[in-house]
Amino acid sequence: MSFSETFIFILEMIGTIAFASSGALMGIRKNMDIFGINVLGITTAVGGGCIRDIILGLHPPKMFQNFSYVGTAILTSCLLFLIFYARQELLESTFLERYERLMSFLDAVGLGIFTVIGIRTAMELEHEHNWFLLIFVGVVTGIGGGMLRDVMAGNTPFVFIKHVYACAALLGAFLYIFLHELIPDTAAVAVSSAAVVIIRPRWPTGRRTARPR
Repeated sequence: MSFSETFIFILEMIGTIAFASSGALMGIRKNMDIFGINVLGITTAVGGGCIRDIILGLHPPKMFQNFSYVGTAILTSCLLFLIFYARQELLESTFLERYERLMSFLDAVGLGIFTVIGIRTAMELEHEHNWFLLIFVGVVTGIGGGMLRDVMAGNTPFVFIKHVYACAALLGAFLYIFLHELIPDTAAVAVSSAAVVIIRPRWPTGRRTARPR
């Protein structure tokens, strides 16, 4: 595995953990059991990528070709469930507010990483000249899992409330397509992902978290 491939894989794992954590925390807030928490964690982590692969005609989607993504999401979700189940006092302390801020930051990281990864996937399939497709699948990869998470949890999708969320993904997509031709790919990925993280609003939801069962 080359340095570039290793770098991208590490970013994908970081994004998977970030989004799975976001989904699992939503399940904990909704007082779901461990199955529901895992479903939200997995859906948030790989849902956008699955939609992307279906659009691009990748069958089966990558989540079924490489179990490491789903496995990482399951491990992350189960770990969070156990932490909050064993230390339920954390749900009543100031730790939760700090944790939500961390999860909000990680959600921004996941958004930036997966927006760029979505575009790279389309480029690898020789669609690099179809800008509309590149931008569309990039944004879908970034926000798709979170939208599915919110719908399944009975919430208005975050992307419809905080408009900068989708706009941050759009900017990151445009930036990566522009930089891809000018600088090395790893640098373009890093800069574009970082731009999304900086632009995307990162504040806690302020909602009260219920105890996990």
